[in-house]
Amino acid sequence: MKLAKGITLLALALSAHTAFAADPSVPTDSSLHVQADPALKSLLPADVVKRGYIVAGTNPNTPPTTFYKEDNKTLAGREIDVMNAVGERLGIQVQWRDTGGFDNIIPGLKTGRYDVALSNINATPTRAKIIDFVSYYDASLLGIISRKDANVAPFKTLDEVCGKEVGAGSGTTQVTRLEEASKACEAAGKQPIKVSVFPDRPAGVQAVVSGRVPMFLGPYEGLLWQAKVIKPITLSGEITVHDAPVSVAFPKDSALEPAVQAALNSLIKDGSYKKILDNWGIGFGAVKESKRNQEIFQ
Repeated sequence: MKLAKGITLLALALSAHTAFAADPSVPTDSSLHVQADPALKSLLPADVVKRGYIVAGTNPNTPPTTFYKEDNKTLAGREIDVMNAVGERLGIQVQWRDTGGFDNIIPGLKTGRYDVALSNINATPTRAKIIDFVSYYDASLLGIISRKDANVAPFKTLDEVCGKEVGAGSGTTQVTRLEEASKACEAAGKQPIKVSVFPDRPAGVQAVVSGRVPMFLGPYEGLLWQAKVIKPITLSGEITVHDAPVSVAFPKDSALEPAVQAALNSLIKDGSYKKILDNWGIGFGAVKESKRNQEIFQ
């Protein structure tokens, strides 16, 4: 796996930041810069052009999605690179905000606090009732980590954790998935899964490291990264799912959606998008086309 430059992985592996959503714009570091396309800028809503920037919210979590660098104030990661490149292609600045938690993202979009949000957000039919989506990453693989000394045999399905305890991050689709898998366990005459919910992924990973919870379910690319840099843990489960892609989230009926979708497809077409993913060692999640709202689920 190719690792992004300038990162001390162990120091960042469990990093968390206590900034609040009311904080001012957070500085970022992009691994790739692209040229503007004047034709695409014409797609931007007039009010956004007049303002001069797009407000993007994120919940800094862990590499390689979004995280704080060693200075504890500069954001980096896949989400930062992707949205900053979208802004550059559209010829407009992106200003980032720390949402202070994943659960704050949808309320922040609904109230207009953020124009967009990127934080490993899966598009789902339920969420699509209250916010909109433009897709940009294939998240059809989830991971489960455990301590190496627990000697958990590698597995591929959630029915293999019936009767066991598994953690997941608050507000994520992983919690729902575990709850549904637990019901399936009981329907099959097996013991249910004990689902432990943690504030975020770093807290869950730390719980595995300390032995407070035996396993934790989360995005494959993030847990794969951490399993490579945190010595006590290993990736035990690789769960294939059929989720809609990770997407840029918007307030419902946002006029900004066509511009962001067009910029993403431009970046996919010229190869810039794949370079970003490869820089983080996650090119396996590349999509061939960015889709919008209901077409994502077709």
